Amino acid sequence: MTAGSAQFTLAFAHRPALDAEDFWVAPSNADAVSWIDRWRAWTHPVLVLHGPPGCGKTHLGQVFMAATEGASLAAADLATCDPARLASFSAVLVEDADRTLGPEGERALFHLHNRIVEAKGRLLLTARVPPIRWPVALPDLASRVRAAASVAIGAPDEALIGAILVKLFADRQVRVDPAVVSFLVMRMERSFEAARRLVSAMDAAALAERRPITVPLAAQVLARPAEKSA
Repeated sequence: MTAGSAQFTLAFAHRPALDAEDFWVAPSNADAVSWIDRWRAWTHPVLVLHGPPGCGKTHLGQVFMAATEGASLAAADLATCDPARLASFSAVLVEDADRTLGPEGERALFHLHNRIVEAKGRLLLTARVPPIRWPVALPDLASRVRAAASVAIGAPDEALIGAILVKLFADRQVRVDPAVVSFLVMRMERSFEAARRLVSAMDAAALAERRPITVPLAAQVLARPAEKSA
């Protein structure tokens, strides 16, 4: 990384990657990281972790799984799961719990919740929105998830999204001028997923056109309809 790009990286603590991507601790996600790190000390056995797509919920879910040696499943699979078997684990992660689950899925999550609470285990539910906005039809389930502890991950600020862009380019062994990063940060959607798509598109364009990644190239890629909606 060039000296100028350091402005986007030095302000953040770094969490080692559990898969192909790294995770940067910043004001937008620090509370959520703290909750996951102190999972043994939760005063309530259930935590809802919510935030926009690409904000880091999946990574923190993996951190939780590694720490607890628990079980995980997608909310879409709740209807066919065995709550009793899942509750035998010390912890369970259910991803995308705010999706429409249907009657069977809601009943399964209700029983899983109750069994984990009785066993004094841990249940982590990830979602895009807080529980008050979930489309839950089963009243007993709705009351339980709304009573759970809840922590939000916010959209990344300019400094964090800049650090993510530098990291994503570096993963591709591409060095970019700080001016390119600054240009992108001021014009792109501020989400981790948008950053990943944008870096991929710029790298592909640079290779296809056999040109370096510059501000004009960044402007060209951002002008594409797909990137505007990224």
